[in-house]
Amino acid sequence: MLEKEVTILLSKILTQQGTKGNNLNYIDIIQEEEIPVLCVNKAAQKKRLMPFKTLFDNNNDFWHMSGSWEYYLTEEGYNKLKSKLLEKRPDWNVQKKPEEKKEKAAEPAAGVKMEMGFGSEYKTYAEMTAKEKIECLNNDKNRLNEILLSKTKDNAVVTEVLVDTTKDAAMINHATIEEAINLADDEAKKLTQDLVDSTQEMVKSSAQLISENVFSNELMNTLVEKSNGTIIQHMTRVYLNGIAFLSYYNNLVSTSSAIQRLRISFATKYRTFYHKLLPHMNLDDIVLERVFYRGMRAIPPELYFKWAVGFLIHDIGKAGAVEYHEGEALYDRKIVIDHVKQGYKSIMTKTNYPMEASLMTGYHHEYYGDVDGYGYFRAYLQQYKKANPDAKQDYCITYELEPILDYQALAYFPAKVLEIIDVYDSVTDPLRTYRKALSSEEALNMMKEQFVEKQAKIDAILFDIFSTFIREKNKQGLKQSA
Repeated sequence: MLEKEVTILLSKILTQQGTKGNNLNYIDIIQEEEIPVLCVNKAAQKKRLMPFKTLFDNNNDFWHMSGSWEYYLTEEGYNKLKSKLLEKRPDWNVQKKPEEKKEKAAEPAAGVKMEMGFGSEYKTYAEMTAKEKIECLNNDKNRLNEILLSKTKDNAVVTEVLVDTTKDAAMINHATIEEAINLADDEAKKLTQDLVDSTQEMVKSSAQLISENVFSNELMNTLVEKSNGTIIQHMTRVYLNGIAFLSYYNNLVSTSSAIQRLRISFATKYRTFYHKLLPHMNLDDIVLERVFYRGMRAIPPELYFKWAVGFLIHDIGKAGAVEYHEGEALYDRKIVIDHVKQGYKSIMTKTNYPMEASLMTGYHHEYYGDVDGYGYFRAYLQQYKKANPDAKQDYCITYELEPILDYQALAYFPAKVLEIIDVYDSVTDPLRTYRKALSSEEALNMMKEQFVEKQAKIDAILFDIFSTFIREKNKQGLKQSA
């Protein structure tokens, strides 16, 4: 329908004649009249009409952004703009219509290899035999153990090994589960058993290397340089950040008076937030022990390593062709929700990964039941409430499985941590093509305003701890580069 339509480049329409500025009169009319924008990605052969306001709110100069997307008005849209301008102000000098061109079906540029979400290297991993995949993971574990034994202080060496081994594990897991998903459950679990065992052993070695002392900005920079698939970059960053945060959290609650300070400040700083989540309870009864089932405490090793696996495989159900993270023009909520369902089902039914890791994949977009959230737990909880209308959840977060499976708590601790890290990574992604990446401080401020104060999506206490973690990590990175 749109392939033969006459289109006009939006940047030519909105650039003020004779200046480098934007024509605010035109922008106002386009928003008022809800004139849509035609978004075209020639490399991906995709195009979609989107509301101007949606794109403008994300970036008020989006039509000048470099990247894979181009933005146009259709001839109908341009004529409507011109008509409304003259109708409102006949004395305005309406800009001459820019040169028109026929928008043909998009074709990949000559010699340019299109990258899928997992990058061009993914094919190599997918073509490995089962034996080769396990050998790769075992070799990675040995590399990690060699670094541990050498006790090297060279961050560049540690960074190289962590990035490489994490990428290998994510690629191999995705490739193997894609193969297993077409098999019967028992057969699939047999196929993936060695994968599960080898991945868990590699994660134990990897986790020992990651701490706030070695997890510097150098690691993120190396990751960007070495990976060309947006999904695999995200999975790797979330994994590394997730383990580093768990280490930081454990050190904080084990070696300081952090919990006592939280108790002291709880009434003035957090009680109102949690009362929104537990409205059936008396305000004075909402204390720190009501937020964390059985109290706030350090994470034992057996849970720490299971959760580390969950960080690694959290997006394992995401298809390589899914590009919704690349911009509003490709956002499809059904696809977004489906990746959570695919990941949860495939890990639960096709592998023997621990349930703790499986629940993280299915529960990490719940947002405390907010309408913007999605996942399995909210559906299960609604069914439970329907069958048990008098039942109430008296706790916000649980470390253990039983209280979440028995509907005593609203959320699972590692899933709430994963929510925070997932959002933070998305908005600070250095390779975003449709919107400027936020700085660490901009991201933290936005998340606090939009995800804590405006709507109770992420957890307030865990977010404050995460904010301190990021700020301390950034200070450390500055010292290392000085």
